[in-house]
Amino acid sequence: MSDALDFLPEFLLLATFVTGILWLLDRYRWRPRREAAAAELEARTPPPQRESDGYRQAREALLREPAAMEWGGSFFPVLAVVLVLRSFVVEPFVIPSGSMIPTLEVGDYILVNKFTYGLRLPVVRTEILDLGEPARGDVMVFFPPHLDRYFIKRVIGLPGDHIRYADKRLTVNGEAVPLDYLGSLPPENPQVAVFEETLGGVEHRVWVEPRRGELSFEHVVPAGHYFMMGDNRDRSQDSRYWGDVPERNIVGRAFAIWMHKEPGLSWPSFERVGTIR
Repeated sequence: MSDALDFLPEFLLLATFVTGILWLLDRYRWRPRREAAAAELEARTPPPQRESDGYRQAREALLREPAAMEWGGSFFPVLAVVLVLRSFVVEPFVIPSGSMIPTLEVGDYILVNKFTYGLRLPVVRTEILDLGEPARGDVMVFFPPHLDRYFIKRVIGLPGDHIRYADKRLTVNGEAVPLDYLGSLPPENPQVAVFEETLGGVEHRVWVEPRRGELSFEHVVPAGHYFMMGDNRDRSQDSRYWGDVPERNIVGRAFAIWMHKEPGLSWPSFERVGTIR
């Protein structure tokens, strides 16, 4: 999955830093100066004149925030809260491709838990607190090893796992992953076979195109890496093509769909709202 807002983490961090500097300058430098100037004006103005419009206007002018603070520093608290929530708690994404059909459809708006697998610093991705590891069957957002863009796939292989994929069947550590046939789509001219797959105790549906060629392989996942595949098995560019995902490239676990909107001019729908499995 690519995200049209790839630049947002860097932009949000920069905006928070700049507005934070403005807020600190105003809090500890500009505001005390304004207040001191207003106090000086009050001290040299006779009490009867302090009720005049001219005095009030002059005092308000001295206390007025500069434009840089009004339009910049005032946003710092909001940006700081957004940065913390987005970096360490929950981040929203929109699905732009069909590689995870039928679990996730194009136009699904999802939420990603950023602390399930540990807390990481934004942009640099350095882990500062280990809270857990990805589990087989999780739907995970990450950066692939060859691109600096968000992707979303399912965790198939953990470090040390032996993965085999042949004849449209997945085998993990010598055991075939349970696969139950549910039917074919579309009924009048079947192109896609729909299966219920159980991976790591997680039941989910996958699409397979029997007439389409496949990339068969065997692979052992190296330490500190994860093997990822899309649920739309024959329409997914994943670890079969570009390799394993290093641990430091993990973003978080996708856990919910909160809205769906078809591309283009269309109204949002909430029929697909629910947990992701």
